[in-house]
Amino acid sequence: MIYVIDDEQDICQLVSQELQQFGYCVRSFTTGTQASHAIRTRPPALCIIDLGLPDMDGMELVKQLCDKHNVGVMILSGRNSVPDKVLGLELGADDYIVKPFIPRELVARVNSLVRRLENCGPDPKTETRTASFANLTYDPKTLTLITTDGKQSELSSAEHVLLIKLLKAPKTILSRDQLMGESTGPFDRSIDVRMSRVRKKIEQDPKNPEIIKTIYGVGYILTTDVSWNP
Repeated sequence: MIYVIDDEQDICQLVSQELQQFGYCVRSFTTGTQASHAIRTRPPALCIIDLGLPDMDGMELVKQLCDKHNVGVMILSGRNSVPDKVLGLELGADDYIVKPFIPRELVARVNSLVRRLENCGPDPKTETRTASFANLTYDPKTLTLITTDGKQSELSSAEHVLLIKLLKAPKTILSRDQLMGESTGPFDRSIDVRMSRVRKKIEQDPKNPEIIKTIYGVGYILTTDVSWNP
């Protein structure tokens, strides 16, 4: 299920029709309040959110989703500034598309995002178990990180995608494209923003990371061993 949240009915209809042609089940909402109620009742796999909602700033809805729900988030907005894009990604959004947009490009990005999330879905060999690494425990079923002293923090779906790929390939350099599941392009900084969020939750000093290191010009590496526990 995909939720389209935009105050413009024409946009809701256009996006819904395009996605339905590719087999997606879609519901649309014109206010953040309507969407929030529906999400609490039946969380979707993905939300496509306009930032210019009539009853709240779309960024607040993005934050609520990424903090409290395990759903994919795509921003679809007329705001084209770099600060807006960075803020949206820092809050946990998986993608950011600027209006006006090409409908088929939007569908392609939705397909790519859905594939990324599905590829990081439950794996009977790993994700039914918890992962222990660097004095941390990660539970993929609940997207929860637990420290040795019992402190817990939840990851967004975008953060989970990055961390789980690193956990499945410890001490191996993974390229940006491998981590994102698609070609990112040399100037795409979205993965760096998301990695920064992950580091804030696992590193003692996120500005000088020891667990996830950057291999400049190549990608990232998880430097510790990982054990998967029942």
